[in-house]
Amino acid sequence: SEAETFWSSFLKSLVKRGLKGVKLVVSDAHEGLKAAIARVLGATWQRCRVHWMRNALAHVGKAQQSMAAAALRQAFLQPDQASARQTWRHVADQFRTRWPKLSALMDDSEDDVLAYMSFPAPHRTKLHSTNTLERLNKEVKRRADVVGIFPSEASIVRLIGAVLLEANDEWQMQHRYMGVEAMAEMLSPTPTNETLQLPPRPA
Repeated sequence: SEAETFWSSFLKSLVKRGLKGVKLVVSDAHEGLKAAIARVLGATWQRCRVHWMRNALAHVGKAQQSMAAAALRQAFLQPDQASARQTWRHVADQFRTRWPKLSALMDDSEDDVLAYMSFPAPHRTKLHSTNTLERLNKEVKRRADVVGIFPSEASIVRLIGAVLLEANDEWQMQHRYMGVEAMAEMLSPTPTNETLQLPPRPA
């Protein structure tokens, strides 16, 4: 479901299980999910850049899509958010006469698509899209398709749980999703001098 009530209930269940300190949520542009994120987590929202690009290029003829995509990517290549916003608005103005619908989309979604640029540079490649999650979902689907029909819900949980545990172990031992040093850059000092408690690295 894309309804706000569903997503609010889901996010509240995560908070009850201990989720806290969320600074950014990356997702597709579902209004119910956006509203739930703001209401429950109070976090900044980042619209998936990959999905946004597909929506944007739908306003451009196929013959011109490569050129338009190259121009749009100029904003994403900037070193900071201020430069990215300036480039974004410049490109939108260039497109306004030829592709007014694309320019209107850029005007409406600037804050949502460039939200990740306010975070430290080492994080940005991991924050601008939901690609990592989608790759994980595809692996779950691939493993489930091999089984075909599951005899019970418990068997589904066992298989999917095993796939997720494999991914978790890989992230911890080989390909940590985000480096500890880079994570520390996002933490602001608190009056109680609390520090981030990170899990110990595997031996």
